[in-house]
Amino acid sequence: MKGVGPKRAGYFNDLGIHCLKDLVEYYPRTYEDRSIIKKINELESGEKATVRGVITNIEARKFRNNLHIIKAVISDGTGYMNAVWFNQQYYYGKLREGSTYWFFGRVERKILMEMSNPAFSDDYDNFAVIVPIYSKNKGLNQNTIRNAIKDALSETEECFNEIMPDWIMAGYGLLEYGKSVRNIHFPKSNDLFYKARERLVFQEFFLLQTALLNIRHRTRGLEANGNKFTDFYKGNMYINGLGFPLTGAQQRVINEIRGDLSSGKVMRRLVQGDVGSGKTAVAAAAIADACGNGFQAAFMAPTEILARQHYESLGNDFARLGYNAVYLSGGVKTTERDAVIESIKNGGADIIIGTHALIQKGVGFKRLGLVITDEQHRFGVNQREALAGKGDTPHSLVLTATPIPRTLALILYGDLDISIIDEMPPGRKKIETYAVDEGKRRRVLDFAERRMKEGSQVYVVCPRIEEDEALDMMSAESIYEELQERFSGFKVDLLHGRMKPSEKDSRMQLFYEGVTNMLVSTTVIEVGVNVPNATLMIIENAERFGLAQLHQLRGRVGRGSGQSYCIMINRSSAEIPRKRMKIMEKSTDGFYISEQDLVLRGPGEFFGTRQHGLPEFRIANIYTDMDILKKAQKAAIRIISEDPCLLSKDNANIMKEIELRFENFKTI
Repeated sequence: MKGVGPKRAGYFNDLGIHCLKDLVEYYPRTYEDRSIIKKINELESGEKATVRGVITNIEARKFRNNLHIIKAVISDGTGYMNAVWFNQQYYYGKLREGSTYWFFGRVERKILMEMSNPAFSDDYDNFAVIVPIYSKNKGLNQNTIRNAIKDALSETEECFNEIMPDWIMAGYGLLEYGKSVRNIHFPKSNDLFYKARERLVFQEFFLLQTALLNIRHRTRGLEANGNKFTDFYKGNMYINGLGFPLTGAQQRVINEIRGDLSSGKVMRRLVQGDVGSGKTAVAAAAIADACGNGFQAAFMAPTEILARQHYESLGNDFARLGYNAVYLSGGVKTTERDAVIESIKNGGADIIIGTHALIQKGVGFKRLGLVITDEQHRFGVNQREALAGKGDTPHSLVLTATPIPRTLALILYGDLDISIIDEMPPGRKKIETYAVDEGKRRRVLDFAERRMKEGSQVYVVCPRIEEDEALDMMSAESIYEELQERFSGFKVDLLHGRMKPSEKDSRMQLFYEGVTNMLVSTTVIEVGVNVPNATLMIIENAERFGLAQLHQLRGRVGRGSGQSYCIMINRSSAEIPRKRMKIMEKSTDGFYISEQDLVLRGPGEFFGTRQHGLPEFRIANIYTDMDILKKAQKAAIRIISEDPCLLSKDNANIMKEIELRFENFKTI
């Protein structure tokens, strides 16, 4: 492209722009409306406006600290205004006294109204318009990006091929793609801008939903050939032996699962429920159902210690039902490992609980009928499918404690049916939650000491491993050193993500066994083990975490019968962090909290959705564009129901765009 050499191309690459298609799809983050023209005597302090005026006087001055200032007096017949530019001395040669210009900027009332660093031009047609503002880096300014996009829009037509079938265009009243792209960058009118945005948001949602539904079709294969479960006696035996009644939500989800298992189609279901809502009991009932129908069941957890906890807590229950549960992870010794693998292969093991070691080569199953993955956001779609691939179209159940709003869950897990456990077991004590400022930290630590003297254990969570003065954040390492000295009479330990898995597991195990009184950690404990004796969670720099993550961290305590507490130390006086703290103090409802997180932080940051391997939306916003999302989902469902592999001529461009947009799409 003209004006883009190797160096400038590198700056564009840093923004994720490598070709013309990337460039025209690099949408503005906001806009300046320079079409609002005001007289000088109409200006209000603090507003942005466009003014047409004559320069009556202009001067340039240089100060000792190398500060250059250009000051111009502007008149439009209704009054006078100053325009001031800082360290842009080259403007002095461009601006001529006695000439008329258009100026745009924010005005503040001083002696006269004053506009700081205004944009200006003598060309009304190209100036008094809606101007796009882009995210940029140090190597690129707004004009460079705008000019490059203008050139791309005028030079390339192949980027604007229409991928939507005529029935979608007509049925949903969508603007043509090429017209939409041009008007999202340089809107001809407000009406065209809104139509352009609606079209591009629709397309973004539509492509993702169509891709996920296509994956769902491909990975399900011939659904009619799924293993049909008819005997639920053993599952009922497990439920009756729990010693407590299931909640209505647990029973409803078990019924939904059994509906899938008995349908003759392959189950692919997500069970979503807050921490402590009883997902494990639901999963165990499904395991008992699988074994009762003559199949093996595999339960994969993201960490060794979590997998071992599932094995220890469920193994005896399954033994009482007459089934043999085994444990497999990378930490199992070779001789024991070989024996376990052999028992899985020959059918001696009915229930296999472990880590990603379950999907490694050499691990074969005799008759795998049910696959369960715990904490789905820690596994990719490929890992989940790799485990399912160990059997002959086994049923799949996915568990997550991330309380994602249902609409977002439909996007993140578009290849799964969704069940929600939205009821907590009776008798669980509410975790008392408090937000305090830095000045109360000493009192918080005194409280921690009292809790430990009473025999309780304490988590202290920090946002970073190491100190970062620029970000003004407490680090796990520095806090650990401080608290080791402060609590010399107690066992204080450190846990973070850079440690080897074996070291992390051993330190977590010591905390689990009660050897460690206080565990200083980063968010690696977010998906952790059940430690009923841990009754206090202290979160340093709580303002650095999103709401959903704070809620996940809080869920590490409150696992036992004692009263538990979560104390968030907030070092920010900004409005949004304060709002987060108030929401956390008043609510323990994970679904409400997750929805508020979407409002305050937006979907791009929502509980690390990047971990799912899905791309960031370029223009769509899950929260504000809900209506468009529903329309796009409806269109995607119809497309896939009529042409599941997108083989027709009308849908070929859709498949091509999906393959371009989603990495590894064909291999999933």
